[in-house]
Amino acid sequence: MARSERASNDAEKARERRGRGTGLRRLIAAAAFLPIASRAPLYARLLASLLVDSRTPVGRKATLGLALGYVALGRDIVPDRVPLLGQLDDLVVVALATEIFLDGLDEDLLAEKLAEAGISRTAYDEDVARVRRLVPGPLRRTARKIPEAIEALADAFANSGIAPRLRGWITSEGSAADVG
Repeated sequence: MARSERASNDAEKARERRGRGTGLRRLIAAAAFLPIASRAPLYARLLASLLVDSRTPVGRKATLGLALGYVALGRDIVPDRVPLLGQLDDLVVVALATEIFLDGLDEDLLAEKLAEAGISRTAYDEDVARVRRLVPGPLRRTARKIPEAIEALADAFANSGIAPRLRGWITSEGSAADVG
């Protein structure tokens, strides 16, 4: 075998090893979610309780709603047919949105709702740390800006004077549609 051919084969084998290592690391990171998955019903109760609580900021609620809409829509950043990664993007979106939703809450409100849901603060802190290890820092930092952007848009909408006109248009259109 020629020297260049051997070098080419060695390079190809190195790429294969790196690819397997990356997949294995992602699989291990996904396995870190198993303890969180075991507490999924408790977290569902926590989120539901926070969503109906008037003390929870609207921007935080909207962020969670957008993430759930992304998952329900079925259009993915990474198509589901891509092994492992196709399913992980939905998990990362939901995990990131949940972290952002919970991160922006008043500590007293969060402590009250954790106690109601039966989640210890220690388990919660460990779960948040797991999510942070899986989701890349730049992605987390960018996503943290979403609730404030939503709140700024809502404020701009409220201050524009459009809301009463829009409500009137919807009401008049709705009543006209009912008559016709």
